[in-house]
Amino acid sequence: CFPQVVGPIKETLDFAADIIEREANAVTDNPLIIPEADRPIKAFSGGNFHGEPIAQVCDFLKIAIAELGNISERRIFKLTSQFLSHGLPSMLTTDPGLQSGIMILQYTAAALVSENKVLAHPASVDSIPTSEDVEDHVSMGTIAARQFREILENVRKIIAIEYITACQALDLRLRIDPDFENNTPEHAFGKKTFGIYNKLRNAGVNFWDRDKVAYIDIEKTLQLITTEL
Repeated sequence: CFPQVVGPIKETLDFAADIIEREANAVTDNPLIIPEADRPIKAFSGGNFHGEPIAQVCDFLKIAIAELGNISERRIFKLTSQFLSHGLPSMLTTDPGLQSGIMILQYTAAALVSENKVLAHPASVDSIPTSEDVEDHVSMGTIAARQFREILENVRKIIAIEYITACQALDLRLRIDPDFENNTPEHAFGKKTFGIYNKLRNAGVNFWDRDKVAYIDIEKTLQLITTEL
């Protein structure tokens, strides 16, 4: 169902871009000051200052990007489950019982996904009067924008974890699947799959043959996502 999930996400991004571009180029002053021929200026009072358009699209973006993280975590879960990964060992470890394998990475992805579900609650449905009720209805747009940024950072980490997990699974598949016996990654994987795999391995994100500090590989992969992937 990847296209059916990512398609609406792409449509939401396009919609948000249109609204944000429109608002960025709009006049949002109050009052609007317009020069006229028969007098120096004319002032129009209105609500163009209201941040509701941006607030709502930030909330839309929160939901869309959170969903991208949700489906990524589901793939991580399936790769690390011996019951769903078609023959791969539990937690993608070579030494079950002694080594935890990718378990802590799946925990991290699950925690980030759950945090995103809280952050995705729409901020724009909230309002509170301020300034002696002069500002009687507010958009909470800055809250929505900050939450969107947090969700975006969380999803980048989830996707980094998926890359690490997928590379671990690919290496294990080569080791244990007789169909790939004596095959190298370059010959066994698709061109684009090998390209990503090779970038991670060249960046020092190596096969997990034993337990190690997880955040180092996550940070290395995040750097690749930012610059190359």
